[in-house]
Amino acid sequence: MSETNADASEEVLSRALAGEVAAFGLLVRQHQRAVFSLALRMLSDRSQAEDLAQEVFLQLHKSLASISSTAHLGFWLRKVTANRAIDRLRREPKIEAVPLEEADAMASETLDPDPLLSRQLRALVGQLAPAPRAVLLLRYQEDMDPTQIARALSLSINTVKSHLKRSLAQLRKQMEQSAGFST
Repeated sequence: MSETNADASEEVLSRALAGEVAAFGLLVRQHQRAVFSLALRMLSDRSQAEDLAQEVFLQLHKSLASISSTAHLGFWLRKVTANRAIDRLRREPKIEAVPLEEADAMASETLDPDPLLSRQLRALVGQLAPAPRAVLLLRYQEDMDPTQIARALSLSINTVKSHLKRSLAQLRKQMEQSAGFST
């Protein structure tokens, strides 16, 4: 982000903190795609992701006074989105998988195509337990480092690293098996 864009973003945040409704609306519009994208990857359900994103922004409205900068805002949004998604996944019974064609159609309507994750890999990530899935998505979709992930999810750095190592090994093994390679 250029210095001018960073200054403009800080100015919008300041206006929102001062109670300007239009500025808060602009903050929501600036961040809604990222929040929805993370929620959709975590929950694999468009409707639930939309509900979760709305909850996150309602919580932001209540907690806005605690936000100190745009960098803090981005961190806060990823943290709350991931934690609320984990809570939902733990609370609800295992949901039937959405056919890949339907999931791809939903994703293509709302997100740019993601050349880094194949359809099969997205499905395998969706099968991970909630906490490892959140760690993996925060690392590779949100580009957070393990220390930031540990803070966001209230986990130890070693737990984050273990989740990353085990999840990547599990995904690699499942990809190799589905491709017909033996390990």
